[in-house]
Amino acid sequence: MPNKTELSGGQIAGSPDYEKLARFLIEPFLANPQTLCVNSEINQSNGKIWLRIAFDPGDRGKVFGRGGRNIQAIRTTIKTAAVVHDESVFLDIYSDEPPQSNDADHRGRPPGNSQRRKSPSKPAPKIAKK
Repeated sequence: MPNKTELSGGQIAGSPDYEKLARFLIEPFLANPQTLCVNSEINQSNGKIWLRIAFDPGDRGKVFGRGGRNIQAIRTTIKTAAVVHDESVFLDIYSDEPPQSNDADHRGRPPGNSQRRKSPSKPAPKIAKK
């Protein structure tokens, strides 16, 4: 049963359609909006909603934006709509790309084969007794 919020003037608003809201916010960034897939899971007992979004990996940069600004604004907008209705919304983005791990350094070498030279350890400072 959707939550209802009383607006000014006696109007009553139901819980927003988060799937439509996510589509409205993300589609302008996509070259081919038909690739956008939005799925939601609602847990009625605790008011938590999970939105799962997938789209063409080529549009990933546009959706995320420089420094993640676009996706952060999208998440903030969706969470704000949820807070008004005492709900929690979590936005997950899925892609076909394998997850990147931080195990390898920035040059692509595996973590165990480091070629860095270790500097010789410095001797401990001598403390004079008084």
